[in-house]
Amino acid sequence: MSHQLTIEPLGQTIDIEEGQTILDAALRAGIYLPHACGHGLCGSCKVQVTDGDIEHGDASGFALMDYEREEGLCLACCATVESDVVVEAEIDEEPDALNLLVQDFAGTVSRIEDLTPTIKGVWIALDTPLTFQAGQYINLHIPGEGSTRAFSIASAPAQKTEIELNIRRVPGGMGTGWVHDQLRAGERVKIVGPYGRFFLRESAHLAQDLGYLFLAGGSGLSSPRSMVLDLLANGCTRPITLVNGARCRAELYHHAEFVQLAQQHANFNYIAALSNEPEDSDWDGARGFVHEAAKAHFNNDFRGHKAYLCGPPLMIDACITTLMQGRLFERDIYTEKFISAADAQQVRSPLFRKI
Repeated sequence: MSHQLTIEPLGQTIDIEEGQTILDAALRAGIYLPHACGHGLCGSCKVQVTDGDIEHGDASGFALMDYEREEGLCLACCATVESDVVVEAEIDEEPDALNLLVQDFAGTVSRIEDLTPTIKGVWIALDTPLTFQAGQYINLHIPGEGSTRAFSIASAPAQKTEIELNIRRVPGGMGTGWVHDQLRAGERVKIVGPYGRFFLRESAHLAQDLGYLFLAGGSGLSSPRSMVLDLLANGCTRPITLVNGARCRAELYHHAEFVQLAQQHANFNYIAALSNEPEDSDWDGARGFVHEAAKAHFNNDFRGHKAYLCGPPLMIDACITTLMQGRLFERDIYTEKFISAADAQQVRSPLFRKI
């Protein structure tokens, strides 16, 4: 049985199936609702129900307080409808967003490669092309769990029929454990996507003549790699800088590719920084953390750029602090957020809406 879901202030009405979440119905109709974790933990997808009946689902009591439920608020990623429903959401206009429909895709694992001791590269040949924006992610179905895990797409958008995922093993993680220990080339897999609002704000770069600054750590390199490849393939001539961090040389991947790209494109600068490389090794690149390498390269002055950050929460926090100290502020800083239950409990300043 289906119902009607009306989303204000857009005034759009779409069909929503029984058991389907408000967020899923909206995304599959090409309507973006703000969200982050997708599992009822962070509260980013909070919307106001102005008419109709809903079921709250697995919304965390921390992310959605009892008094908020009484006031008619719900989390779109968990809430399902029991009648025709009208909701009101805060939807920011993004001129560079393609607002692509979220869809189901099937494919075959074409290749698996050890990129580092803890990160595998997984290539999936899709039965039908996937259109996405550089920086977006997909959800990969995990057999036996009946659930999905989110992974950024590391390949360029021009490669619509085969995507690359860089998947780091999370200690104790069932999803990443399955990828690392059981998944094999030739197996069939299912994905859903594309998801995410982490994409290039190209209109602002063009209008204000701003450069691109990418700060990445570990498997957080996935989205910046897709973005850099997309920019270079499309003939971008504005300055592009990628600062990529890892603990040691063994954990640094796609390094040779970026070195070669920097040699081929005069406007692309690549800086690799190792934070725990043995002092007696032959590494002649930057040492220290990503934010330290960026600060040194730009002499603590990041004006004239928009920055895109991907990596562990501690890295992102350190980078945000450094960027702001170097005269870059919230309007020019974008982060990719995958939020765990532990992350959802962290208190962030209400002064920042985007980061």
